[in-house]
Amino acid sequence: MARLEPCRSADQNQTEVMPHLVIDLGRQTLLLEDPTEQRSYPISSAFKGPGEQFNSGCTPRGLHIVRAKIGDGQPLNTVFCGRRPTGEIYHAQLGLRHPERDWILTRILWLSGCEPGRNRLGSVDSMRRYIYIHGCPDSEPMGVPRSHGCIRMRNAHVLDLFDRIPVGTGVHIR
Repeated sequence: MARLEPCRSADQNQTEVMPHLVIDLGRQTLLLEDPTEQRSYPISSAFKGPGEQFNSGCTPRGLHIVRAKIGDGQPLNTVFCGRRPTGEIYHAQLGLRHPERDWILTRILWLSGCEPGRNRLGSVDSMRRYIYIHGCPDSEPMGVPRSHGCIRMRNAHVLDLFDRIPVGTGVHIR
């Protein structure tokens, strides 16, 4: 597999090898490739499949970076709305009281596209679409497309991933 480089201008040099992520929509997996190890996690991408347009409900493809990491130090199952903790901790009864909510839990890795016209700028901008890798209720299935466009993970897995990668980590969604 070709080495994934994060978005950067031509004058920036990379002196160390950084970890990167490969998200395989067909297999519904996220692979962390690090110089010292590899880890694979099951995910759930968009129910509507791959796609880049605003309001499509699809998961964008191509090269991205982790632009921001949100939720450091928050408890497991912390509920986020607008990238801020609501003060709630998710539990099944809360889910039953609010069945319409798209639960964003535990941690958020906010993605930014690297390919102008494909997943960056204009009507295809992944960051302006608020595309995240995030936790979800443990009752949600993994390995099948069920999200509204983001990449869902088990809470324990997104917590593990969050602690292993820095902001700027390259992400290839294919």
